[in-house]
Amino acid sequence: MDYQASSLDRAQVDGDSGLLVLDFGTEWCGHCCRTRPLTDSVLAIETGIRHLRIEDGPGRALGRSFRVKLWPTLIFLRNGREQTRLVRPQDAQEFKDAIAVLKAAH
Repeated sequence: MDYQASSLDRAQVDGDSGLLVLDFGTEWCGHCCRTRPLTDSVLAIETGIRHLRIEDGPGRALGRSFRVKLWPTLIFLRNGREQTRLVRPQDAQEFKDAIAVLKAAH
């Protein structure tokens, strides 16, 4: 899955139900390219978690609303509320810990 321009706005995200990971970055970002296989492998085995790759950049309101400053930034949400985030994750354990937080009260 590539980073996609998104028409989602913050109100839609805040009103979402369930488990969601918003993955902010760009196709040309070296950090995003290095992290992608790790992100894909960890999230592929998780059921019940939606994963959206959102193309980010200047003027992109959704990323700004989450105060995204570095790519990739992954926001883990439960019912539209941020539970935790990863910024430039380096290993699978970071993902596992974030998923544990996400699922803790689910």
